[in-house]
Formats: sequence, C-alpha cells, structure tokens
Amino acid sequence: MKSLLFSRFLLLLPWVLIVIIVLDIDSSRAPLPALAPRGGGGGGSGSGGARPAAARAPAPRRPEAALPTIYAITPTYSRPVQKAELTRLANTFRQVARLHWILVEDAAARSDLVSRFVAGAGLPCTHLHVPTPRRYKRPGLPRATEQRNAGLAWLRQRHQHLPPPQPGVLFFADDDNTYSLELFQEMRTTRKVSVWPVGLVGGRRYERPVVENGKVVGWYTGWRADRPFAIDMAGFAVSLQVILSHPKAVFKRRGSQPGMQESDFLKQITTVEELEPKANNCTKVLVWHTRTEKVNLANEPKYHLDTVSIEV
Repeated sequence: MKSLLFSRFLLLLPWVLIVIIVLDIDSSRAPLPALAPRGGGGGGSGSGGARPAAARAPAPRRPEAALPTIYAITPTYSRPVQKAELTRLANTFRQVARLHWILVEDAAARSDLVSRFVAGAGLPCTHLHVPTPRRYKRPGLPRATEQRNAGLAWLRQRHQHLPPPQPGVLFFADDDNTYSLELFQEMRTTRKVSVWPVGLVGGRRYERPVVENGKVVGWYTGWRADRPFAIDMAGFAVSLQVILSHPKAVFKRRGSQPGMQESDFLKQITTVEELEPKANNCTKVLVWHTRTEKVNLANEPKYHLDTVSIEV
C-alpha cells in the first residue's frame, strides 16, 4: 500500500512543480504601460498627461575652423641642443588650435635633422632655409634677421592672391623660449599689434609695457628705456592684415643697432598709442626667455667611437 502511494506521488510531483513555476512567472510580469496617442491630434490638457520637457541645447561653442590662425616664425640654427629645443617647442605648439609653424633654418640647405624632425612633429609646418651672410655673424650684431624676413616673405606670398578678410596673427617664437598656453589665447584676439610682458630678460626678472587706462604709456625695462619700443621679440604679436598691408615692413640690416630690431620693425607698422595690452594689462608673465645652458661636451671623443650612430 505504501509503495503504491509513493509511486503516485512521484507521478504527480512534476506536474505540481510546473504549475507553481507558471504561476510565479505570471505574477512577476509588470503591466504594460498605456500607449500614448500618436502625433497631432489634441494638444490640450485633457489629452492625458503633460508633455515631456524639451531637452536644453548645450551652449554653442566657437568651432575651431572659425579661429584666426596663429603663424609662428621660428629661426633655428645647428647646435648640440637644437633638437631638444625644437622638441620642447613642438610639444607646446601641438596643444594650440589652428597654429601654423614657419621654421626657418640658418643654413644654405635644409638639414636632415630638422627635416626628419618636421616630418614627425605632427604639426602644420613650413620648413624654410636661408643662410646668414658671414659678415653678419660677428658678435654684437643682430641675429636671425634673414630667417625672420624669409618667414615674412613666405607669409605674404601665400596670402597675396587670397581675398580678404584673412584672419590670422603672427608672432616670432624663438626656439629657446618657454610659452604658456594662455599666451596663445591672449594673442589670438589681436586687432593690430598686441603686447605683453616677458620674463627673465634684459637682466631683470621681467620686462613689460607700462599701462595706464588701457593704453601703453612707457616701458619697465633694464636696458635702454629710450627705445621707441623697449620690448623683447617674444613680447608682441601682429595681425596678419597688418603684415599684408605693409609689404615693405621687414627686419633691417643696414643701420640697425644691437637690441633695436624690435623697434625698427614695429615703427614701420604701428605707434605706441595703438598698441593693445594683453595679459591683464601687462601684469602677467606668459612667456619666459629661458635660454638653455651651454652643454658640457668636454668628454666627447674627437672621432665617433660608438658602434651605432644616434641623432641627438
């Protein structure tokens, strides 16, 4: 008798389990939401529920293509620290939107080192070369004159057949300087000629234009404050339109005295009264004249002794 009851229990057990599982599934199902009426009919309050709020559009950002291009003219010459200097400068420029680098070698031909560097720099770059005549390489004479003029000539030739307006800003970026990224934001709004302080120059911690009521009225400098524009090469930027509208404005060799290149150039395109102070009315240093220490190669062998040739 017991075995008969046990066998019937085993036959019914699977069916009982199936029924329990089905009931559990049905009870766990959530009711389907009511379908909202389609499109256009009846937008009043009696149509059943408030409309969802429209998503707020993000604040419009100025597209990168609308930014004026910054053209940076950099004279460079062969020396042990050349590649190191250019690498540091390229690492800064790579973070600046809409920047075109005009790199000008002081050489009769493009060097392999700089050519390879430019190819791998990952920057819009124009690689030029022009040698400085030997008679101008004496100590005390202005440097990089021919290279800066070559950059200006390329810029004018590139834009001479393009219709205005051509928004852009030019500045002279020597390869031994250090630049804050904030400086590029400041100079990009240059209308004609903008100016700012420069650190570690002129035998002082900094030099700067003195500003009163938004206008440049003098110069805080450690050397020849009587210069028309007592400013370092790293301390100003010029609108592209000004460069194009003054085609004869160049850096002069004849009659130019040491330390007067900036003044000789700026006199051709602007006046002190027209200068535009940047960097919080010329009270912030955003560029430093950090000249690299002369390297000690006293132990470098006269002839190459290593089994491999390494570019430094």
